[in-house]
Amino acid sequence: MKSCKHLQSVLHSEIPLTRAMEISVAHCDVNRVELTAPLEPNINHKCTAFGGSLYSVAVLCGWSFVFHQMKLHNLTGHIVIQHSEVDYLLPVDGEIRAVCELNDSNVLSRFLKTYHRKGLARIKLEIKVLFNGKDALLFRGHYVVHQ
Repeated sequence: MKSCKHLQSVLHSEIPLTRAMEISVAHCDVNRVELTAPLEPNINHKCTAFGGSLYSVAVLCGWSFVFHQMKLHNLTGHIVIQHSEVDYLLPVDGEIRAVCELNDSNVLSRFLKTYHRKGLARIKLEIKVLFNGKDALLFRGHYVVHQ
């Protein structure tokens, strides 16, 4: 839980938008990071979550996953999003919940080995925004970490 509080503190201090969106770190462990944000500060004219807010929570969930992995492995670096694709599948008229889960340890292992060797590495992540037990948004992002 301490690492989740640290991650949330970093988000709120390094990326001020996360405070305005009221993003919270709901879960973080070795394989999964989950961010949430209430509807109210992220609402649009249709009383659903603004598409830009959904995108932002998703991209930040991936960023948070990479940041958390770097912290777990005592590494530092600059994390940036290089490329992304997003599919908006369903409207969200409640809490925004984004989940980044990596079940293939080989992907992470290759990423970490490359970063150790070159000081630069890329990782492709999939983030889902879930609502009422269904995928409301599917985000695929390529993140780069460099020294």
